[in-house]
Amino acid sequence: MPFINFNSLSKTYNSDAADVTALSEVTLQISEGSFVGVMGPSGSGKSTFLSILGGLCHPTAGQVFVDDIDLYSLSSEKRADFRREYLGFVFQSFNLIPYLTAIENVMLPLAVKSIPVDEKRDMAKSVLQRVGLEPRLDHLPSQLSGGEQERVAIARALVNAPPLILADEPTGSLDTGTSHEIMELFANLNNEGQTIVMVTHNQEIRTYFDRYLILRDGSVAEDSEDENKLLAKAG
Repeated sequence: MPFINFNSLSKTYNSDAADVTALSEVTLQISEGSFVGVMGPSGSGKSTFLSILGGLCHPTAGQVFVDDIDLYSLSSEKRADFRREYLGFVFQSFNLIPYLTAIENVMLPLAVKSIPVDEKRDMAKSVLQRVGLEPRLDHLPSQLSGGEQERVAIARALVNAPPLILADEPTGSLDTGTSHEIMELFANLNNEGQTIVMVTHNQEIRTYFDRYLILRDGSVAEDSEDENKLLAKAG
């Protein structure tokens, strides 16, 4: 059973002017441990794809399974539980709380857990070490570079040890050098077994993916795999 399964997935947005089809009959499977890039021009359905996979946007038709869980058969409360347990989100805009330090931002997803604060801090410190930011854990976002803020956002996504990371244009506001540093970090996480699905418009980073999808007009126009990367993982 694939880790992620899209089954005839469609999404149409209704408006007074005209209905807009964002996704049309998308069927695909993604294996656990994959690093998948989702690319395409503006309006191709990339953001809708990620929102539906993240349990944030109800499809018009079709099903989405993650780890054999039918996302949209769940109640809204159960779907929120799913997001908390299964997903880590990384955004282009970082979405860091400006008056909280790096480690406090990373601790935020742990707020609902009934564990001691010291343990939460140790968990946050551990993932900040993992992304190379231990020396900056008590700095505010305004005291960090763009690349460092992105690393904090990645650490926050990792702190609950979710099976799946969803990243939406995580290098979109970074310069070329910093973008490659962040992509190397994602690649290292994937080599450790983390499943990652990333939306991007940046064609230059496609070499980091072991598989990439190109969406056009709500459909998968291209689905390509890097056989060398897949063989390396298998070996």
